[in-house]
Amino acid sequence: MRALLARLRGLAPAPPSSGGRGEALAAQILAAQGWRVLARNWRNPADRREELDLVCADGEVLVFVEVKARSARALVPGYFAVDRRKKTVLLRAARAYLRGLRHLPRTVRFDVVEVALEAGGPASGTGLPTLRHFENVPLFPRHFRGA
Repeated sequence: MRALLARLRGLAPAPPSSGGRGEALAAQILAAQGWRVLARNWRNPADRREELDLVCADGEVLVFVEVKARSARALVPGYFAVDRRKKTVLLRAARAYLRGLRHLPRTVRFDVVEVALEAGGPASGTGLPTLRHFENVPLFPRHFRGA
């Protein structure tokens, strides 16, 4: 029975998560605005729990983007899901990313992109997702200088 279940799981791809769809949509929108997406789902090699959803270049500015995908009817908007605990983890991940660069950027920024997905998703034809982009969300301490 287990072998049959394993084979059946291998035949049908897993449906994409709402987080994965949200990140893909955010990356597409940012790229359409002229941003360069440098990394998606970057994980700190020293601590795999630390992840950056998107690392982008907005001109000369290095931007760490946290993407929060939610149902359009969610009670808590995605922006508010980036609480103090999440920001602590994101700051550690951003510092690790910066330590791996040969040349530190002059300016770094943290943004949150909130993706409100309609029930059934865009593929169902029920409606398009809504994106809200919050730029320069406080994450880095004053006078932050990279790693």
